[in-house]
Amino acid sequence: MNKPFAITLDVGSSLANHTGSWRTLRPLYVDRLPLCNNACPSGENIQGWLFHAEAGDYEAAWRVLVQDNPLPAVMGRVCYHPCENSCNRGQLDSAVGINSVERFLGDEAIRRGWRFDVPAQRSGKHVLIVGAGPSGLSAAYHLARFGHQVTICDAAPQAGGMMRFGIPKYRLPRDVLDAEVRRILDLGVTLKLNTRVDNVLDAMQGGGFDAVFLAVGAHIGKRAYIPAGSAARIIDAVSVLRSMEGEEKPMLGRRVVVYGGGNTAIDVARTARRLGADEAVIVYRRTREKMPAHEFEVEEALQEGVLIKWLSTIKQVSDEGALTIEKMRLDEQGFPQPTGEFEALSSDTLVLALGQDVDLSLLDGVPGLEINDGTVQVSSNLMTGYPGIFAGGDMVPSERTVTVGIGHGKKAARNIDAWLRGETYAAAPKHELANYEKLNPWYYDDAPKTLRPTLDILRRLSTFEEVQGGLDESNALFEARRCLSCGNCFECDNCYGVCPDNAVIKLGPGKRFEFNYDYCKGCGICVSECPCGAIKMVPEEI
Repeated sequence: MNKPFAITLDVGSSLANHTGSWRTLRPLYVDRLPLCNNACPSGENIQGWLFHAEAGDYEAAWRVLVQDNPLPAVMGRVCYHPCENSCNRGQLDSAVGINSVERFLGDEAIRRGWRFDVPAQRSGKHVLIVGAGPSGLSAAYHLARFGHQVTICDAAPQAGGMMRFGIPKYRLPRDVLDAEVRRILDLGVTLKLNTRVDNVLDAMQGGGFDAVFLAVGAHIGKRAYIPAGSAARIIDAVSVLRSMEGEEKPMLGRRVVVYGGGNTAIDVARTARRLGADEAVIVYRRTREKMPAHEFEVEEALQEGVLIKWLSTIKQVSDEGALTIEKMRLDEQGFPQPTGEFEALSSDTLVLALGQDVDLSLLDGVPGLEINDGTVQVSSNLMTGYPGIFAGGDMVPSERTVTVGIGHGKKAARNIDAWLRGETYAAAPKHELANYEKLNPWYYDDAPKTLRPTLDILRRLSTFEEVQGGLDESNALFEARRCLSCGNCFECDNCYGVCPDNAVIKLGPGKRFEFNYDYCKGCGICVSECPCGAIKMVPEEI
């Protein structure tokens, strides 16, 4: 639609004509599911907290946000925001900066000292969580809010899992992570660090736990067979990133080669540059388009001088660190094939970033468990084959990201809570999606997305300071107000103003509208003129 519907106004009244009898279709106010909400692996009510943020009530926005995700300041930095990829506004000008507003709210909560509400009643149940990464911390938070006693055991000296030992400081400052972990522990959660669980059954039964949630992260780097001299220096990417948390930083040398194409490979190469490497080269066997690393991270790495050899694979490594690289070529199906063409590449260190595995040894001897391809098989409620033992995050077949882990923790907590009460958790049914075709974009002005500030290139290479900055209040408020409120009424009064039969009744601020079907003849003007697609026509019951 290029212009609003033409309306003819009459100074007289049509109330004498009960035109509702003419109707074959009737309008209904609906709440459709925004595409951003639907795309969020953590299940956040994104539109709900944006509504409060655009009103300037940041604490109310934060409290809606943390109903689903207890780590918003972290997620505002490390989430790859699939919500923005789905945002309807992207078809109008550019997606709402949802991730930027989330970070703003998370940082405001830390700055202002907002705390979680401690549950008034305790259930008397005790749950063991193995792993203090995103999934374990999320589960602990939600279980504590349900009133359960929670103990987390983690083999590491600090909490955070791969958020701490797998994500560099230039992406996630540790004071931010520490602040959000501390707030979860303040709910009464017990955290036992340097505590490895060797056998989950022994820990469950010996500790008197009523249920267990397994949330061990993928901390074991995968290896590949590459013929190499005995003096060649080959290490795995996970070890490099983990050692960055120690007092002694890894000595990688001046020429570092990273083998792999995921986000971990990008992180290691960028870390090597910050540690003083003159050359950091990524070798990847497929094309840039097929690289599993996210495009913005690839672009930032290239800006920082990281070189990437696409369609290349490593065949062997000499004692002196010289690598033999074979060039690849795509076949007719688009798969890389060897060409027999080789080149030499020198390196002080070769870092393997070929994926990661989970240590599943703590499950030895547990009856009923099914393990396939290095992951634990679970039912739809995340329970394993052993009653009372649940699993999520990196331990189950799924995408391995922080936001997925947080979503698993919430889902597991809800199902554990129900199981402890002898019930079955039933998720609320989803509404139909609010697709772009259901909107009337004519009513929205162009308002391009506000980009976050980034650290100067030279500063990046000499420091581990955070690369991406946050939005200030005015820009965060602007971004929140760019939300189209897809599928949900925001009381713009369009329907009230365009109805030719005066059949729309205003119920007052925050109460929306209702139809007077005595007068509504079902013309559908309200539907076509609703900006956010919050009205639909349905057949009249006869």
